[in-house]
Amino acid sequence: MPSPRFDLSFDPAYGTPIAVAPGIQRLTANNPSPFTFHGTNSYIVGAGDTVAVVDPGPENDAHFEALMAALDKRRVSHILITHTHRDHSPLAARLKAATGAPTAGEGPHRASRPLHAGEVNPFSESSDMGFMPDIPLADGDVIEGDGFALRAIATPGHAANHLAFALEGSEILLSGDHVMAWATSIVAPPDGSMADYMASLDKLIARRDHLLLPGHGGPVKHPLTFLRALKTHRRMRERAVLERIKTGDRKIADMVKAIYRDTDPRLHGAAALSVLAHIEDLVERGKVETNGPPSLTGDYWVVK
Repeated sequence: MPSPRFDLSFDPAYGTPIAVAPGIQRLTANNPSPFTFHGTNSYIVGAGDTVAVVDPGPENDAHFEALMAALDKRRVSHILITHTHRDHSPLAARLKAATGAPTAGEGPHRASRPLHAGEVNPFSESSDMGFMPDIPLADGDVIEGDGFALRAIATPGHAANHLAFALEGSEILLSGDHVMAWATSIVAPPDGSMADYMASLDKLIARRDHLLLPGHGGPVKHPLTFLRALKTHRRMRERAVLERIKTGDRKIADMVKAIYRDTDPRLHGAAALSVLAHIEDLVERGKVETNGPPSLTGDYWVVK
């Protein structure tokens, strides 16, 4: 199974709603970065006079105005949040004030595990700590609207409170940041968990949806092939980490220099966190050892 074929051909069409499936429009915020690609996708779901908005996006005046114009006086029944990173959820408060619609999501932002003594969550400034859903959602809960129903699919890994939303009766999944066509998702401890991420991949593989609509970039048009390739890609990264440790690398910084030598240096910080996520999983599974809890500055060796 080869690594996934990433698709970078995406026109964000800022300010313009794009029909991406029957009853679903995409509106992309103008917040491009190495981590958000061309920007965050907001989705308007529903073909009638009442719709739901999934991931209103960052606190951005232009995107709010474009979103209100795209709604075109349709009533918003619900505002759904895939997860509470600042490029996805902050605009929910202003949209709720403007429309009266309740918010729905898994819960407030949290780390995937308790922080170790002295540990700092590097993603805390990138997280929307103020979000609290009006409607807490658990795996399998359904939000019903005017002619549509969205089922919450718990997909932790990128974030502990990450949800995908399945449009019932359509085999379409709004996948948030769990699966994207343009790149692999960031899994950065303690915000994220590699073990959780891999389990969530298996969960989506078992679903066999026909179309994924992600939080950034264009659709995943062949989900089963892509998901299996993503899983293979992560296992290859895991093997690369193990090989670096076996050859004598003790520090994550040295592993990153070798494994990610062809990656944009601006992403090396995120790459180090990804390596840490793999190492946490390997330590938990008894394949790698370290003194104390795994950390970015720890020393690592393979179990003999």
